[in-house]
Amino acid sequence: MKKKMAVPSSQAVGSNNTRTNTRHEQETDVLLIGGGIMSATLGTWLQELEPDWSITMVEQMSSVAEESSNGWNNAGTGHAALMELNYTPQTANGINIDKAVDINESFQISRQFWAHQVTRGILKKPKSFINSVPHMSFVWGEDNVNFLRARYAALQQSELFRGIRYSEDHQQIKEWAPLVMEGRDPQQKVAATRSEVGTDGNYGEITRQLIAGLQTHDNFSLQLGTVVRRFKRNADNSWSVTLADANNRHQKRVIRAKFIFIGAGGAALTLLQETGIPQAKEYAGFPVGGQFLVCENPEVVNHHLAKVYGQAEVGAPPMSVPHIDTRIIDGKRVVLFGPFATFSTRFLKNGSLWDLLASTNTSNIMPMLNVGLDNFDLVKYLISQVLQKDKDRHAALCEYYPEARKEDWRLWQAGQRVQIIKRDEKKGGVLRLGTEVVSDDEGTVAALLGASPGASTAAPIMLQLMEKVFKEKINSADWQAKLKAIIPSYGTRLDGNAAEIERALAWTSEVLELHYEPLTAADDVPQATLKPLPEGKPIADIAL
Repeated sequence: MKKKMAVPSSQAVGSNNTRTNTRHEQETDVLLIGGGIMSATLGTWLQELEPDWSITMVEQMSSVAEESSNGWNNAGTGHAALMELNYTPQTANGINIDKAVDINESFQISRQFWAHQVTRGILKKPKSFINSVPHMSFVWGEDNVNFLRARYAALQQSELFRGIRYSEDHQQIKEWAPLVMEGRDPQQKVAATRSEVGTDGNYGEITRQLIAGLQTHDNFSLQLGTVVRRFKRNADNSWSVTLADANNRHQKRVIRAKFIFIGAGGAALTLLQETGIPQAKEYAGFPVGGQFLVCENPEVVNHHLAKVYGQAEVGAPPMSVPHIDTRIIDGKRVVLFGPFATFSTRFLKNGSLWDLLASTNTSNIMPMLNVGLDNFDLVKYLISQVLQKDKDRHAALCEYYPEARKEDWRLWQAGQRVQIIKRDEKKGGVLRLGTEVVSDDEGTVAALLGASPGASTAAPIMLQLMEKVFKEKINSADWQAKLKAIIPSYGTRLDGNAAEIERALAWTSEVLELHYEPLTAADDVPQATLKPLPEGKPIADIAL
């Protein structure tokens, strides 16, 4: 059936008449800018919550999921803080697990959201987009081993980290991850944790399947090869957005939208600035790219089944933490190692070299400079990364995989991430962790800024967005009932609720065809002796 654009006749969101107004503007209830996992997820949420709303998605590429969401442009990690050491920082009071708990809670929402879409027939063949891959932390050296001991003990405070194993035994760790132990000094002090419920996700495939589901509805329109040229706020608080053909930018058209979501990855900042809303003046962005070493040699690939995350060197930002990962992309199993940071002024992998300059203005230039001066360790790290040669990257790989052969690995340029810089009254500007939803006071336009944990927590992030911009709707009995049907644990804090955690994990594991283990007792771990560390400035992980 040919898709038509739904054009509501009234300004009350939800009317579903089809027409073109006298100014030759198409009309839509919701305009999604960007064809990645965030827009796909929000569109899926809204289609189920308000099936009468018309939704239009525009994407500048010739197909969806070609930027950050693409399986080859990220690490594919199902971020649940099972192994990422930067989510459990050491403080003066020991190991703080608050961020780890929040991220794990968020990922449980993602699992439930995806499982629900499988039951609806929107997501098909779970193994095409998510697979069980154990999550491991691996460290060496006395201080790092003590840190991992302390981290493991701290995580036992929360039932969310059920079933994680701990070992300092070389043979046990070799059974878990042969690559990291073969050829390693048998006298080297090492430690590892392992969770069998870890996952590897293909977020590009999730995006494609969600959008395919949206396309089965007559009031959804996907417009590829389309760029946004201009935003104009109307007197009734709707927006007239000027669009152009990506291959012929003189061919323009206008779409009138009641609500706009800017989910354009790194490009979201510049588009948000173009709306002219005052909230946009609070932000700047700094682009960081990522490279991975990729191995497709079956002898190596079939010898490793885990995502193994390490520890950043003292004084280095957490984005410098390498990891050696099993990936399953479009049915093909490979091993990735990285990331290595790169610098480009582009905000997207396929963006413009002018992106950084275009986003810099009188409102955010000083916050950017202040952040640069206040985070000189990050600046030094980026410079050192840019200057790296092949031999340097191979040496880094050999720290994790001692017997790695250079000829088995090729360098791959992954996606671009834009770290958030926000204006601060005291410091001038601060580097913000994670992702941030920015919207106008009227709730008519919203954008997602930031990078990590990104795609793996798209469902809860878009839920937070709806709670921010659709306040009346979110509190209505209709939406509350539907939200509970989509996310069975909605409104419940999982941390501290072992029974609810077990229900959520058991159900999502069954539907998503993932590994599941009932709650087990914690391993005995030697007493940790933590060395006091200077407070560092945490930096979001560039590998999503």
